Amino acid sequence: MTNAAQNPPLRAAIIPVTPLQQNCSILWCTATMKAAVVDPGGDLPRIHDAIAKTGVTVEKILLTHGHIDHAGGAKALSDALSVPVEGPQEEDRFWLARLDEDGQAYGIPAQVLEPTRWLSEGDTVTIGDLTLDVYETPGHTRGHVIFHHAPSKFALVGDVLFQGSVGRSDLPGGDHDTLIRSIVEKLWPLGNETAFIPGHGQPSTFGHERQSNAFVADRVLGLG
Repeated sequence: MTNAAQNPPLRAAIIPVTPLQQNCSILWCTATMKAAVVDPGGDLPRIHDAIAKTGVTVEKILLTHGHIDHAGGAKALSDALSVPVEGPQEEDRFWLARLDEDGQAYGIPAQVLEPTRWLSEGDTVTIGDLTLDVYETPGHTRGHVIFHHAPSKFALVGDVLFQGSVGRSDLPGGDHDTLIRSIVEKLWPLGNETAFIPGHGQPSTFGHERQSNAFVADRVLGLG
C-alpha cells in the first residue's frame, strides 16, 4: 500500500487489485477521516484490510470507468458497506451491464452494477469536507471520468494516462485520437505540478509526462 498526495487536506492509499494489478485507491479527508474507495476492481479482502488500517469511514465508491478491473467489485463492496456508487459517465453503462460476463472471462468475481449516480462534466463529488471536480475524459471508454482536487494539486485519472504511456483504445468505445484530446484538453490545463494516480503503475505528474511520455510529450504532439 503506497501513500500519495501529501498535502494535508487529502490523503490517498493505493491497493493494487486483480490479476491486472489495477490501482484501487482510498481517498480520504484528513479533517473528518471520511473516505471514498475509487475503482474497487476486486480482491475485496485486501480493500477491507486497507480500510481498517487507514482507520477511515468509507462514505461512497467512485468509478472512473466500467472496465472489469476497475468496477468488478463495486457492487459487492457497496452492499457490504451500505454506501452509494458514483460514476462513471452514463456512456459506460455498456461495460457495467456486462461485468458478470467479463468477470467470468477474466476470472474476477463481479456483479452487474447500476450506479447510484451517473457523473457528467462539471459535476462535483464530496469526500468529507473535500470537493473534487469531475471531468469527462473519453477515449479509453466513452464514459470515462477523472477526479481532481485543485487545492491539493492532485488527480485520479483511471486509464487515461500512465507514467510513460497512455490508455489503450482498441476496446469497444475506445478511440485513440479522442483519448489524446482528453489528455491535452482536460488534463494538461490542470497544471504541470499536478500529481496523479493512474489506473496501473506508478504515480507521476502531468509536467513529467509532458516532458517524457512517448505518446503525449509536448515535443511528440508539437505543443509549446
